[in-house]
Amino acid sequence: MALPKAKLVRAMLNQVMDFAGEVLPGSCALPPYSETAFLAELGERLRSSRARCELSRRELARRSGISGRYIAQIEAGKGNVSIVLLLRLASAIHGSKPRAA
Repeated sequence: MALPKAKLVRAMLNQVMDFAGEVLPGSCALPPYSETAFLAELGERLRSSRARCELSRRELARRSGISGRYIAQIEAGKGNVSIVLLLRLASAIHGSKPRAA
């Protein structure tokens, strides 16, 4: 039985919010002072989340549909990631698949 669309959207939003709480800088602490610091901390948190789940960068790339090179850029603090890509990364790390609109 499929979930109603509103419940599915809410479940996906909750998943992103949970992931954001883990990964996004400033979620539980003082925000970084610059965009550069923000992206660097975001990359560190993505790397630690991936490592905690014992995922290689290649496996995260396969699961998320994001290139391994771009994931490496994000982890290095060089990639400016969109909300949609955060959803794909969260879904890949937490083991579900995002659905297209």
